[in-house]
Amino acid sequence: MPVRALLTRSALAVLVLLLAALAAIGGVSLGGAGLVAVVLAAIVTACLAAGIVRDGDSPRPRQAAVDTAWRAAVTTVAVLLVLSGCVVLAGGALTALLAGVAVGGALLRWAVRSARTTSRGTGATVLPLPGAGAGIGPVATLTVEALGREWLRTSAALAQARDAAVRQALVERREEALDELERRDPVGFNRWLAEGATVDSDPSRYVSGDPTAGYDAA
Repeated sequence: MPVRALLTRSALAVLVLLLAALAAIGGVSLGGAGLVAVVLAAIVTACLAAGIVRDGDSPRPRQAAVDTAWRAAVTTVAVLLVLSGCVVLAGGALTALLAGVAVGGALLRWAVRSARTTSRGTGATVLPLPGAGAGIGPVATLTVEALGREWLRTSAALAQARDAAVRQALVERREEALDELERRDPVGFNRWLAEGATVDSDPSRYVSGDPTAGYDAA
């Protein structure tokens, strides 16, 4: 095992032991009434966290809500007990300072991760377009040629995208483009499929369209 990894694990183990000791001291100092208050706070936090997650976009909202609830409850209990232990050993002022530093560090880390995620998502979707106007506006307003370019553009973007939300948006855009092409010329669209439609083949070569009107008689 590398020395750096060994030192990191040792430091984490010491930190966990220190936090456990602080939590134990905090639990003893709070007494029965204080521990009841901590449990109630954990229950409230768990309910709030579960409600937020359940209203989100998770594919399994019930399971996500349960997982988030128990993690939020455990985290709340641990934080309150550690803070109580710090107050006993170091006093309220120093504890407040340390808590402020910890919260600030957590917010900074969250902001950096959010910025990186946004940057990756933006880089995955903003690609050089093969023609002016491609990928702009609803598919119903695009010409057949622009729909073909949109299929090729989203094929390239989907190969590079890593963020799940970005990939889902690209998939939906591709489905809309194909549905619109099939609506305008079902015969030509089926001919494209029959001749081996691929992600890098332009369906507009098979689908006829009026560039001025933007629609065909289906």
